[in-house]
Amino acid sequence: MRSLIAVLCLGSGFCLADTTKPPTLAEAKAFIDRAQSKLLELSVQGQRAEWVKSTFITYDSEILAAKADEDLIAATMQLAKESTRFSHLKMPEEMARQFQLLRLSLTLAAPSDPKEAQELTQIATHMEGIYGSGKYCSTPDQCLDQDQLSDILRTSTDPAKLLDAWRGWHTISPPLRPLFQKYVELGNKGAHELGFADMGAMWRSKYDMPADAFPPELDRLWEQVKPLYLSLHAYVRWKLREKYGDLVPASGPIPAHLLGDMWAQEWENIYPLVAPKDADPGYNLTQILTGRGTQPVDMLKYGERFFTSLGFAPLPKTFWERSMIVKPRDRDVVCHASAWDVDFVDDLRIKICIQINADDFQTVHHELGHNFYQRAYDQQPFLFRDSANDGFHEAIGDTIALSVTPEYLKKIGLLPTVPDSSKDIGLLLYKALEKVAFLPFGLMIDKWRWQVFSGQIPPENYNQSWWKLRLEYQGVAPPVPRSEADFDPGAKYHVPANFPYARYFLADILQFQFHRALAKTADCTAPLNRCSIYESKAAGDRLNAMLSMGASQPWPKALQALTGQEQMDATAILDYFAPLKRWLDEQNQGKPLGW
Repeated sequence: MRSLIAVLCLGSGFCLADTTKPPTLAEAKAFIDRAQSKLLELSVQGQRAEWVKSTFITYDSEILAAKADEDLIAATMQLAKESTRFSHLKMPEEMARQFQLLRLSLTLAAPSDPKEAQELTQIATHMEGIYGSGKYCSTPDQCLDQDQLSDILRTSTDPAKLLDAWRGWHTISPPLRPLFQKYVELGNKGAHELGFADMGAMWRSKYDMPADAFPPELDRLWEQVKPLYLSLHAYVRWKLREKYGDLVPASGPIPAHLLGDMWAQEWENIYPLVAPKDADPGYNLTQILTGRGTQPVDMLKYGERFFTSLGFAPLPKTFWERSMIVKPRDRDVVCHASAWDVDFVDDLRIKICIQINADDFQTVHHELGHNFYQRAYDQQPFLFRDSANDGFHEAIGDTIALSVTPEYLKKIGLLPTVPDSSKDIGLLLYKALEKVAFLPFGLMIDKWRWQVFSGQIPPENYNQSWWKLRLEYQGVAPPVPRSEADFDPGAKYHVPANFPYARYFLADILQFQFHRALAKTADCTAPLNRCSIYESKAAGDRLNAMLSMGASQPWPKALQALTGQEQMDATAILDYFAPLKRWLDEQNQGKPLGW
């Protein structure tokens, strides 16, 4: 036994107490304090290694990041297991929550066997590296990366070019299939050692409710918004059929490559094809930005000024020195936008390959939402330095982006005048193509993974089940026949990168609930889609009160602090798009609904 304890001392940085005696409250406090100190140290090391790997993809940077992940996962696993000694000890509420979050802090739990743990972390790092360096070479001297292929999906209306770009990017993912299968096996083993049925159950346990209660909660929210999605889908389908003819069925699913996005997850890029003849947004933000010679750093400054107008302090000087905001010419990087708090205090950074367009204008606001949230809770104990739930983190920046209204753009000098209300249908349609179109995609990715983790979807049905769920929820179909030789889930970053995705569905719901509450605080009496909280200190104070809570309270308490409600509520998205829903139903009269 003494040799085992010695190993545990080396692994975690401190030794187990005498387990033959009942634990005391003082021992529990000492344990959780030391655990948080150790996890902070290892998390900072991991963040730094991950930053290097994401901004300089090499074999060596992958190895270093994998080792840092391995150390953090191993220590967290061990500490989570050690913490069970205190499971039956009555504790103050704050301490009990810290113990709970320690056990739930991992999205990837490594097995206790050192060789298996090392293999799992190396697989996870390698999968992300394969994705980040993925390219489609139509000829030996013509290779395109994801950004370049996505540009084709975004701008072209040539079906052949769209198909080639879509099919080309999906050639990068088949090599991920055996790695993913092994990752599932080892990740499930680690989750089971922590007392969870599988990785899916571990992920779902993070939402202050039983794991099995979480899927029905998502289904409840989906049922609230599904009629709006069906109306949008039907309208988009017949408009695309006008453009592409029989490539688009009159009453079936929409081919995935025709929706302006590599994953058909957001459809705003096809707005010119489906825009009403008598209503358009009244402006083109991409053209405005490029016409003014906007630079990448200017895009970030717009986002920062929004938050400072609410009363938040400016970003630290180091943010501007250490962030990656354009794609380097000399190396492979992971361009997928992300916000970082490297030292979990004030080393805030953004990693993004900014392009001067309306999409990245929104993305900048979203990512800076993460950064300002990170700083708001930086005085909390380490285990509370996170959002109330992961959907909150994703929602905050998008809540700000909902305030990117014509009124806001005029205030910051990007529009000379505000388009009148006759333009609102165009504005709402454009926003719905982004937000409403995303909802079923945001829901089905983790539904697929939960079924994979549980064994309901076996490896031999990975791809078939992926497209079955996409058909069921999105009404979208692959443009060419797919088989199990393909691995189309791996062509979406969050799958090989081990990022749970339900947060994005929740964020799509929560941002409208947040926006409705903050607009009321800002005394906005205009229609919800016309409200901007820019320059409202009252809204900023209310927002900061919730942000600064971090994860110190169950998410219903944080939700109540901002909205006055303890239950997530999708009626705000229905309120926001109510004029559009009436208009869509008028346009769809006599046309099929569903698929």
